[in-house]
Amino acid sequence: MPTVAVSDPFLQPFDRQIAWAGGLLGFALGGFFDGILLHQILQWHHLLSAVENPALTDIRVLILSDGLFHALMYVVALAGLGRLWRSRRAFAVSGAGRPLLGAALIGFGVWHMLDGVLSHWILGIHRVRMDVENRLFWDLLWFVVFGVVFAMAGWWLRRSGKGGGPGGPRRMAPTLLALAVLVAGPVAALPPSAGAMAMVLFEPGVTPSAVAAAVAAVDGRLVWSDPSGQLWAIDLGPGKGALPLYRHGAILVSNAGVPAGCLDWFRMRPAAG
Repeated sequence: MPTVAVSDPFLQPFDRQIAWAGGLLGFALGGFFDGILLHQILQWHHLLSAVENPALTDIRVLILSDGLFHALMYVVALAGLGRLWRSRRAFAVSGAGRPLLGAALIGFGVWHMLDGVLSHWILGIHRVRMDVENRLFWDLLWFVVFGVVFAMAGWWLRRSGKGGGPGGPRRMAPTLLALAVLVAGPVAALPPSAGAMAMVLFEPGVTPSAVAAAVAAVDGRLVWSDPSGQLWAIDLGPGKGALPLYRHGAILVSNAGVPAGCLDWFRMRPAAG
């Protein structure tokens, strides 16, 4: 990460810390933005949606890949927050917020450019939109709008001099950036708020009678299952929580308050018959 050009001598010892803090936090926000918008809200792709290997197209593998992707973003975000904490003394000076936000915009743009070049074109593990014929158009649109434009805006912000005045606003930039990451992280792990659908992963060897007992325990309805019989979509009864499912062999439930929100965010096929 390049150092941040600032004119105040007090800030110079913190240049590298500010640059790394902003860059890492922006990069993590880029990943959370991608996961929340494209994986969850729009449901345009999974991390491995374009992989043709049958061993990697199982829905459980796709779910796992999305979860590992979010876990990596948590690690990057924690590293950025650590760097931000170590550079906290710099924000006693009004000039520190501008290079921090500039580095964050660059990090956000770098994420999307790296994702475009590496994931879309070199590895080919997914595209921005998997449900259209002209996938390259959407790849290029995302690359330019969220990659190049954001990175250029961050570069301009870093190079345009100091910003902010004395007093409270000088600490607003690190505060808002930290809050954005602290909000985006949990949102990326949450299932949809509407409805009472849950994806339930049962222990290996679960029997159909055990699944039926679990569904009855929550006054639910079976919606879908994968070929292995371990992963089920269950429409929970009104006011019913996930705890009874765990008592009947479930090992992971998507809306049970754990970081497994990706389980609820894909297009399901209704069970045959």
